[in-house]
Amino acid sequence: MSMQKKARKSRVPPVTLSPEERETLQRYERGRSVSQSLALRARIVLRCAEGKMDKEIAADLGVDSETVGNWRRRFGAGRVAGLSDLPKPNVHRKLSDERVEEVIRTTLDALPKGCTHWTTRKLSRETGVSQSSISRIWRAFQLKPHRQRTFTLSTDEFFVEKVRDVVGLYMSPPDHAVVLCLDEKSQIQALNRTQPVLPLVFGQSARATTTYSRHGTTNLFAALDIATGKVIGECYPLKRGVEFRRFLARVERDVPKPLDVHLVVDNSSIHNTPEVRRWLHRHPRFHLHFTPTSASWLNLVERWFAALTEKQLRRGVHRSTKELQAAIAAFIKNHNNNPKPFVWHKTADQILDSVARFCTRTLETGH
Repeated sequence: MSMQKKARKSRVPPVTLSPEERETLQRYERGRSVSQSLALRARIVLRCAEGKMDKEIAADLGVDSETVGNWRRRFGAGRVAGLSDLPKPNVHRKLSDERVEEVIRTTLDALPKGCTHWTTRKLSRETGVSQSSISRIWRAFQLKPHRQRTFTLSTDEFFVEKVRDVVGLYMSPPDHAVVLCLDEKSQIQALNRTQPVLPLVFGQSARATTTYSRHGTTNLFAALDIATGKVIGECYPLKRGVEFRRFLARVERDVPKPLDVHLVVDNSSIHNTPEVRRWLHRHPRFHLHFTPTSASWLNLVERWFAALTEKQLRRGVHRSTKELQAAIAAFIKNHNNNPKPFVWHKTADQILDSVARFCTRTLETGH
């Protein structure tokens, strides 16, 4: 019996690996950038190289011994390349490269008559290529004619300097100071649905009518502390320099006296009225840092405004501005009970490089 085992063992082809092959298989084995099937084949070959028998490897990896023997032979015949999947038989491309190029060029360079963008059906009628083939081509080349994103490039002549100033505050705040991102969310409407909102029930989402009645507006002034995530907020009936000065006085009361106050604000005219300048002159611990024009994304309080809109305003029902202001105050209070700061990660150089790359791509496309 032992002689039969030795004879069977001698018939198993030995597997020897070069240093390059071992390194490649070990990278495949980790499975971070390859499919799980290829990672399994790499594990099989590596264990074969350790001198283990097929049954032992099969039990170790949870496969049958025939699978182990198959990949042992495939590796012996084709080495690392032999572990890849072979082309499926009798499967041929139905579209030539020329037809694929025609679909791509038509998508990029032409427009359908009377429409602003292509759909798979329109392009199918135009080119004679099936709708499913066009869908596959669009997915392969990441073409999405049905989508359109918006952008605005800042034309501020001091764009670079302002980006470095504001991002510098985020990445390296000054000592003995508090950094507040301040902005206004104007014209928040108190909306009441014309019919009752139907609540959430099993198998049915909450439902509300699309029609509503207006009951006035309010303007929220908010300042976000980038270190703690806490928010100072007040609502005013109007958005003027007078209200901005009143809100600065509120911030003055809330921030401890020994600390300097650095405020990140946008270029709204209310931030630079004569009354505001006189107030700032009387309070020298306040320092204003202006974001570039058309760069509201640089002000972190905008992220908090988005949370307010999503969690309170969009689905809220308010029958008066007092109800609306009470709801906003409750949201701020609840937020400040467990605040979490928004962490800024990108450096000024990374932002400027990203803008430069975008501008270069835009110029290269000729649009």
